[in-house]
Amino acid sequence: MNGHVIGRGVWRAELARRTGCNLETVRYYEKIGMMPEPPRTAAGYRIYDEAQVARLRFILRGRELGFSLDELRGLLGLVDHGTQTCAEVKALTERHLSDVRAKIADLRRIEKVLATTAAQCSGDRVPECPVLETLAS
Repeated sequence: MNGHVIGRGVWRAELARRTGCNLETVRYYEKIGMMPEPPRTAAGYRIYDEAQVARLRFILRGRELGFSLDELRGLLGLVDHGTQTCAEVKALTERHLSDVRAKIADLRRIEKVLATTAAQCSGDRVPECPVLETLAS
């Protein structure tokens, strides 16, 4: 048996390993209430069950998709209380998608300006530089 597996649960280090999450991040999610306080062994070690492993994976995947902690807290609150409806989740997801699309549009504008400016730059060892001029204007 793995030294990190205790009965039907896993220690925090094993939780981190299984999910690819940093130990400090697990601690942070516990501190801010995203992860519930796990039960402890008689020796005081935290023991996480499969539901907590799944919850952490949910949080991590949500973060990968760009959901804020507040958005994820809202989703988890719906799930925790068993009150979620597809309509509520869809509305939150569509708001997030709108934000993502706005960020993409901003990045495309930035890319165009940088590409245009970089193309105007000779790269020579001269004091005039279109990139610096663009930043200064």
